[in-house]
Amino acid sequence: MRHFLDFEKPIAELEGKIEELRRTTDAGGIDVAEEVGRLRDKAHKLLQGTYAKLTPWQKTQVARHPDRPKCLDYVRQLVEEFTPLAGDRAFADDAAVIGGLGRFRGRAVVVLGTEKGNDTESRVARNFGMARPEGYRKARRLMELAGRFGLPILSFVDTAGAFPGIEAEARGQAEAIARSIEAGLEAPVPFVATIIGEGGSGGAIALAAADRVLMLEHAVYSVISPEGCASILWRDAAQAPQAAEALRLTAEDLRRLELVDAVVPEPLGGAHRDPAAAVTAVGEQIWRSLEPLLEADGATLRARRREKFLEMGRGGLG
Repeated sequence: MRHFLDFEKPIAELEGKIEELRRTTDAGGIDVAEEVGRLRDKAHKLLQGTYAKLTPWQKTQVARHPDRPKCLDYVRQLVEEFTPLAGDRAFADDAAVIGGLGRFRGRAVVVLGTEKGNDTESRVARNFGMARPEGYRKARRLMELAGRFGLPILSFVDTAGAFPGIEAEARGQAEAIARSIEAGLEAPVPFVATIIGEGGSGGAIALAAADRVLMLEHAVYSVISPEGCASILWRDAAQAPQAAEALRLTAEDLRRLELVDAVVPEPLGGAHRDPAAAVTAVGEQIWRSLEPLLEADGATLRARRREKFLEMGRGGLG
């Protein structure tokens, strides 16, 4: 059953009527093809109009949609012969961060990502995509492995942020994130990161200090969640829609500010309406971004990447 967001209620009502009419036809009732076609056109236009003017808060809701394709959906469709690698070689394996070896378009690569899960059981097991220190240390280990064997890195980011629990802080959460960012900046191989849903704070950039940062049309990428920002500034999480406006967290905003390199269009109504098409579009953009990087040597890649991120703090984003 399709899950509709609050602002999609008029669309849900129309699609519900279309489904009722279809059932009438299937049950041997009168031919309602003309009426179904009229309602389908109306629903399509309403969907177009709604998604053409989403607010930042509504885009945040779309980015969090439970049916949106997750990291492992991208890996399954885009990466052949994927072999997962586990553990940080120090404490444990973190299920929120997936990583391993595989082939993308025939080329051996290292794959990283944050995985939220698709149902209650998997979401709990994956800690809702919020990694602990061992997750970021695993990511660092795999980025260093990629550098050692000359393998490009592909990452898929979808996290509300790093896990904020006391035990994570006790095990060095901030240090683990910083080391993961450092590993990304220092990797002597091509690195393409894609924000596929939520890109939350340091938990996101830990896997996105890349040569090219891509972002889906309805994804969000920000230093803090709208609810967290609202709780700090107004002491009221209900002000999240206002905070989302101020944070400039949409793909359109971030491309204009040159904080991401390319925006990947989503199917009409969001990636959750046609996951396979969304994943295919991401794969095409990853290849367009990766192919030119394959010609550069490690020293050049590192120098350009570091300059790219340093430049973000010089331009006065305003």
